[in-house]
Amino acid sequence: MTAQAKAKWLRFLILILGGGTIYKLANLKDAFYIPMQEYMGLSHTQIGTLLSANAIIATCLFVVGGFLADRFDTRKLIPLGLIGTGSLGLYLATFPGFNMLLIVFSLLAICADCIYWPALLKAIRNLGSDGEQGRMFGFLEGGRGVVDTLVAFSALGVFVAMGSGETGLKSAILFYSLIDIVAGILTWFLLKDGKSQPETSQKSGLSGLLEAIKVPGIWLVSLNVFMVYIVYCGLTYFIPYLKDIYGLPVALVGAYGIINQYFLKVLGGPAGGFMADKRFKSPSRYLKWSFLALLPIMAMILLMPKGQSFIYAGMAGTLCFAFIVFTMRGVFWAPMSEVGIPQHITGSAFGIGCLIGYAPGMFAYMIYGSILDHFPGQQGYNYVFSLMCVLAVIGFMVSSLLYRAVRDRVSDGHGDALAQA
Repeated sequence: MTAQAKAKWLRFLILILGGGTIYKLANLKDAFYIPMQEYMGLSHTQIGTLLSANAIIATCLFVVGGFLADRFDTRKLIPLGLIGTGSLGLYLATFPGFNMLLIVFSLLAICADCIYWPALLKAIRNLGSDGEQGRMFGFLEGGRGVVDTLVAFSALGVFVAMGSGETGLKSAILFYSLIDIVAGILTWFLLKDGKSQPETSQKSGLSGLLEAIKVPGIWLVSLNVFMVYIVYCGLTYFIPYLKDIYGLPVALVGAYGIINQYFLKVLGGPAGGFMADKRFKSPSRYLKWSFLALLPIMAMILLMPKGQSFIYAGMAGTLCFAFIVFTMRGVFWAPMSEVGIPQHITGSAFGIGCLIGYAPGMFAYMIYGSILDHFPGQQGYNYVFSLMCVLAVIGFMVSSLLYRAVRDRVSDGHGDALAQA
């Protein structure tokens, strides 16, 4: 391996470090959904409202984040987002009232989604060639999964060691906060002497944003991310589903949540990247068929027997569904290269993509949570999971349009040849 290649992968590993820690506080529900209800006094709807508030602010500021990523050095934006997030977590550990929680979750969106995320996506895209995009983003998701899993299980260990109660939850939040701050400091010093992106002639201000808006493929890529993400939001409710319907012991709820939301990234991200680049020869084509593969698995989840005797079957079915979704998350940004986004407007393009693609976070959790609060028990979960199936069908149609646009671009002589569907 050449010195240049070693430097590239070192920067990649440093970026993964922050990418796997910054969303722990905003997604506290992944490992601590039930403790949040019990010790912070939050209902399904209130947790959904916090997540939606976070997503609304994030969505409104993604384009601003893309502008910042094109205008300022990503080596400064990335540590700033991490340290800001950790600082907010220190206050979150005091268990403020619901109104203050809304403010905290909104500020977390500014640090993570406006300052940090578009800068990270730009840095990752610029590290790899067009033919490596599926693998780069797949390995990003997989690497984040490794960090996610290690940090989340460590936080769960802190929670248990401190009594699995209110003190345990506060200690886990403090642990997440300190990890973010340390990751920010390390990232600042480790990236300081290297360039996280190649030199390009950058456009600043509205000119780069207007150029990005005129690229038609951006809108299909963004809508495709939207459909993957709205199905992904539903994975959260596999956690209370297994507890309520199958009687999953409370001691295992946090562990399952970590596996469901984090560990599957370790397998799903690289698997999706490899399949997209090597087997399907196109990330957009892989996404198209993955949407379709979700339907029979969800049918199995809905039809299989319920109760404690079938708890392992329930866990296996939900984890299989989540695994496919994580392979899709691993590559859903890779089509940015397929549709021909110029390097110098990468930040603006990702800002637009995040604005549309992550928009389900503004309302999906509220919708899913409200359904479960209004229709308790199996009926509510049937409605939520059926809705996810309908969304997967729509996602299949959107991905089909995206892949057709990519093929048309290739046939016009732009880009590498793709395998035919």
